[in-house]
Amino acid sequence: MRALAISSTPPPDRTFVVALAVVVIFGTAQLVSVGYYYAQRARAARMANQPAVAPAHKPLPTPAPLKTTVTAPPVTLAKPATPPPILPDQLVEQAKILREKGDSAGALARLQDASQRDPKNANVFAEMARVYESMQNYDRANESWRKIQELGPSIGALYDLADMKLKMGVAPAPAADAGPGLVGVSPLDAGTTRNDTDGIPDGSTFGISEVKATESPDPDAETNLALRISVRKRPNSLIDHTKVKIQVFFYDTENDKEVVLTDADVNYEWVTPKHDWKEANPEILQVTYVRPKNKPVSADAALTAAAAAVVPPAPGKKPRPAKAPAPGTDADSSHRKYLGYIVRIYYNDQLQAVRADPTKLLNLFPPPFTAPSQ
Repeated sequence: MRALAISSTPPPDRTFVVALAVVVIFGTAQLVSVGYYYAQRARAARMANQPAVAPAHKPLPTPAPLKTTVTAPPVTLAKPATPPPILPDQLVEQAKILREKGDSAGALARLQDASQRDPKNANVFAEMARVYESMQNYDRANESWRKIQELGPSIGALYDLADMKLKMGVAPAPAADAGPGLVGVSPLDAGTTRNDTDGIPDGSTFGISEVKATESPDPDAETNLALRISVRKRPNSLIDHTKVKIQVFFYDTENDKEVVLTDADVNYEWVTPKHDWKEANPEILQVTYVRPKNKPVSADAALTAAAAAVVPPAPGKKPRPAKAPAPGTDADSSHRKYLGYIVRIYYNDQLQAVRADPTKLLNLFPPPFTAPSQ
């Protein structure tokens, strides 16, 4: 029989055991805390002694662009306004203004431009001829008038003007010692064709070899002027003197602006006796222009307006003047002054030669190629 040993030591107090366990756990926790604290300080010291390195990080990825299709409405850009092209006739007007201002180079530049734009514009060549005439370059003026002729009669009045210009005789320049009484004769401002030594244009039977204007002092007249016109026939030409027509036109300025036929007193006289071109060549016709002082204004004055056409009659007879303008035309002479003249020679009613002073009268009153009926 197993023996039962019984201890006489009393069992420990349970409260004491629990308190002891709590003290042990608390102390252990304290030791762990102190150890962790010092471990962190040592680690921080090590980190302080090392260089700082920025932490590497990857850039954020760029988001993919949104694929969006936008359809814009069509945009129509306004074109800049194109100025209208300059017409040849506008260039002619510009050239005319420049010519009147004395800018011949500028006028010719515009006319050259106009001729390139319209090579068959007669107005362009007519103005070009006038510019060359103002420069006294008659050869170039002739070229321009011939271009007008080449365009044909369908162009109208400019064709007749060109034909007339090319048939004119060239007036001799006045002598330097002509004296105070000589008004003088200037060359035509149109491109004149070549003349022989007698002043007869090519293709003509008659020519004007000289026109001499002489003004005489007259206490009773504002102007007392005499024209001596030398008319020469081509040598060895058989002519009928009854078919020769000589027309002399005098012109005045009215109020220093308008150009009108004169109402002055006009008379005619042959200086050579027979004026049949058989015994004398040239024959000389003298025409006088007299404007009395304080001439009264009347309708009768218009009847003396010298659209003075003289037809050489048979030997021994006086010249027969042309019809005067109708009464009432150009009657006011109170503010008139002498301007100049135009002389025309016709044979068989065909224009032979023309002379004018000032020569602008030819542009204002171009003579017809065929003699008008009287």
